[in-house]
Amino acid sequence: MKRFLFLLLLIYTSFFSEFYSQNLHLKIKGASNIDSHTIDSIGYSKTHKDYASVKNEIETLQNNLSKIGYIENKRTPINKVNDSTFTTTIQLKKKYNTIYIYYNNATIDASILKTISKRVFDTYFELEFKTIESTLQYINSKNIEKGFPFSKLRLANITPIEDFKLRADLVLESNKKPRIINNIVIRGYEMFPKSYLNYYFKIKPNQFYSSSAIERKTELFRSLNFANQIKPPEVLFTKDSTTLYLYIEKSKSNSFNGFLGFGTNTETGKLEFDGYLDLNLTNNLNYGESLKLLYKSDEGNQKTFETKLSLPYLFKSPIGINLQLHIFKRDSLFSTVNQSAKLDYLINSNHKIYSGILASQSSNLLSINTNPNIKDYTTKAFTLAYEYKKAQPNNLLFPLHSNLYLETSLGKRTTSDISDKQTGITINTSTIINLNKKNSIFLRVDSSNLISNSYLENELFRFGGINSIRGFEENSLLASFYGTINTEYRLQLGSNLYVHTITDASYFENKILNKKEKLFGYGFGLGIMTKSGLFKLNYANGKSENQKFKLSNSKVHISLISQF
Repeated sequence: MKRFLFLLLLIYTSFFSEFYSQNLHLKIKGASNIDSHTIDSIGYSKTHKDYASVKNEIETLQNNLSKIGYIENKRTPINKVNDSTFTTTIQLKKKYNTIYIYYNNATIDASILKTISKRVFDTYFELEFKTIESTLQYINSKNIEKGFPFSKLRLANITPIEDFKLRADLVLESNKKPRIINNIVIRGYEMFPKSYLNYYFKIKPNQFYSSSAIERKTELFRSLNFANQIKPPEVLFTKDSTTLYLYIEKSKSNSFNGFLGFGTNTETGKLEFDGYLDLNLTNNLNYGESLKLLYKSDEGNQKTFETKLSLPYLFKSPIGINLQLHIFKRDSLFSTVNQSAKLDYLINSNHKIYSGILASQSSNLLSINTNPNIKDYTTKAFTLAYEYKKAQPNNLLFPLHSNLYLETSLGKRTTSDISDKQTGITINTSTIINLNKKNSIFLRVDSSNLISNSYLENELFRFGGINSIRGFEENSLLASFYGTINTEYRLQLGSNLYVHTITDASYFENKILNKKEKLFGYGFGLGIMTKSGLFKLNYANGKSENQKFKLSNSKVHISLISQF
């Protein structure tokens, strides 16, 4: 019996609560059928929890009507039909379509107005009424960017002048003098290179203060590899000064990259190994500098040593310097030393241009030269280059969204018996097409062309391998011109794991051998972010155009990119 009474009480309480928490219904009518149609086209919420919500909804609708030109709309008192239904009637009256806004050309720049109106005059400009709110926000944002963070705009003396037209005065309320950034204080990473603030982020003292501009510029921390922003910038306004506070921390930016490749030698049938070590040291001196060291040992007794030093913002200027030394040795046939010195100019965080000189010297190591295409030579050239980079900071596996590097050189190669003018062209570009959060397509194009009257084997381009066309031995292909397309379909299984396909194609020419050939590489791979770094495993099979598929031509490439 007690259980029955308890259950009955529970049901009664639930019904009682539901009864008293019932929704209120609102019905808004127009003074005419046309008014009702306009109100219904704008729309409003018809169900509410309490009377305050009902009243607020009616006021919101009236404000929305005013924004589109019905500034004289009026409503009747709210009528309570029954305990849960309320009604009111709104008379829209005249709709104003155009407004003439009079302004002071000493405080409002007419050039800004011309971007939002086709009819701008010395004292007034014409505007569609429905665009007033967005237009005032735009004008005010431009005023804020000029150092007036507390500026406000409003319309005063709004009066009808003709049918469907209004006039108004534009009133600007702001501080008399623009706010200038007097001091920039860095907290957390006090040794952050100041030149990066000046030229990479373009944040300097004596600039007009604009919160939106500062926010937009500091977003670039997401694409900087040696520092990141701990929290949003803060600003301290005093009577006579403005101080900007940036909160930065130093991040791991050094990287160690290596890979191991192995495959079966088609001639000997034995298993052969190749690989390389790539060390990048960045910002260890708190200057933004970078040092790259590369040692590579390929199949066929090829050895490569390379070092590259990059020093940005020399003498606190936007100009940097890049020095490079590249040594290549092919068995006991020849060795080649390439040196370059380039000056770079940072246009902005995405764009950079280069100019410099290249010098090469190659030596024939054979005591008896049985190959007439291998000779001692020296080359000197001038070079121009352009670089574009766009980061993808929210993705740890694929931090670079797209890049483009275009270089051209003009110089002369000299041997013991002849000198030839030469032109070099190199292009390397890649992009990621994000289909959704998990699926993407990676595209990369790498091409180089050497234009000359004659060619030597020890000056030709060498390509093939994990960073070129996969499924072939490292640097096993010689070309005076080559173009390679790498494509991958990537499926991201998690924030630290992805799998991908490999579809590569290449066309190359060897002017010495009068050889033209098409190559293809197919396979699959995976990448996983471990505590040690990004581990990559690729399996690819390479073949020429007229060659049949052979499993013995397959290559397995393993690499690990570790940051510290």
